[in-house]
Amino acid sequence: MLVETALSAYRLSFRLARPLLRRMLARRLAAGREESGRLEERWGHASRERPQGPLVWLHAASVGETMSVLPLIAGLRRTRPDLAILLTTVTTTAARRARDLLPSDAIHQYLPLDDSAAVERFLDHWRPATVVFVESELWPTMLLASRRRRIPLALVNARISARSQRGWSRLAALFRRLLACFDLVLAQTPEDAGRLGALAGRAVGCKGNLKFAGAPLPADAQALEGLRAAVGARPVWLAAATHPGEEAAALATHQALARDRPDLLTLIAPRHPVRGPEIRAEAEAAGISAALRSGTPEIGPEVGVYVADTLGEMGLWYRLSGIAFVGGSLADRGGQNPLEAARLGCALLFGPHDEKNAAAVEGLAAAGALERVRDAEDIAAAVARLLDDAKLCRERGRAAARFAAAQNHIVDEVLAALAPLLPEKRA
Repeated sequence: MLVETALSAYRLSFRLARPLLRRMLARRLAAGREESGRLEERWGHASRERPQGPLVWLHAASVGETMSVLPLIAGLRRTRPDLAILLTTVTTTAARRARDLLPSDAIHQYLPLDDSAAVERFLDHWRPATVVFVESELWPTMLLASRRRRIPLALVNARISARSQRGWSRLAALFRRLLACFDLVLAQTPEDAGRLGALAGRAVGCKGNLKFAGAPLPADAQALEGLRAAVGARPVWLAAATHPGEEAAALATHQALARDRPDLLTLIAPRHPVRGPEIRAEAEAAGISAALRSGTPEIGPEVGVYVADTLGEMGLWYRLSGIAFVGGSLADRGGQNPLEAARLGCALLFGPHDEKNAAAVEGLAAAGALERVRDAEDIAAAVARLLDDAKLCRERGRAAARFAAAQNHIVDEVLAALAPLLPEKRA
């Protein structure tokens, strides 16, 4: 009874907040955080026609979830080409990544707000045969509306930290009600499965982390050839997916190494490309010649730090440099996914914070592909070793690629688990 009362209050709060939500979305649009012309998707108004035939809807909130679900979409296209694919995201950054990497016949929309009217419009239009949510997205109105329509639901790559488990334990009945909507729950790790199962009072499976699987990031061959020609024999290393504070460590590393390697090129690809001008200014204040990818597509010989402030080009930077420090790991951000770099054969450096990708980091370290670093001094020493020892760098890169390739079975196992929830093939 208390759970139903709480859910009714939740739905009422959205109805009452509609004017406020419209103003909030208008402000987000003015700030460039929403896509012009697509704002009504947040209210369940589709901007695309629904294709004929059965449709599978997958939801991934942001970039990380989107990247993890792309191999699953590719697997569905391979094994069930009769199914139409709809992917929803929450963030515009994920939408741009989806636009670059989705199959041409797949559809992207923004997830509607969890408002009853928006949810019903969305479901009325798309009429999904199966719904797959990724990681930790639990939107009560959408889940319960889908359940009422008897749509098979799956939660894959689910994760919950020990801290979140403690928080949800105070709302255990509500959590159990929401998780009961899913016909299938698959966790990222056995630890996640245990925590979810304890809260939900049901069995939770684990086929592995979808972030471990996937194809190498693409790169424009002509752009890569041009960059390699411009760089030539210069020593290169990459600080990838960096957060505030980590660029300072990368610049300190550059200064330390450039004393003996004046032609050193340091690539910095910030996690949020909009920070590019700020990073260039920081480099120039330190006396380092710097350029932005968005403003200077070519790397001149005078450039010491090149800031990769564009979206969708990470495949270029991992290929250009065989050495990659993975960000979010010195800053307390849980560490970004190291497997994108591993798939492209980079020797890896990773800081002390690995909470978001601990299993991948530990596996790569055990495989001899990844070295732990604690600060700028550690990074400088590690990069120097790898630049001076080409054999060591190659061995670590090959170990990284082998470890990443060995994880691709996860997609097939998740697909097999999903198969009973998919509509039957038409004769």
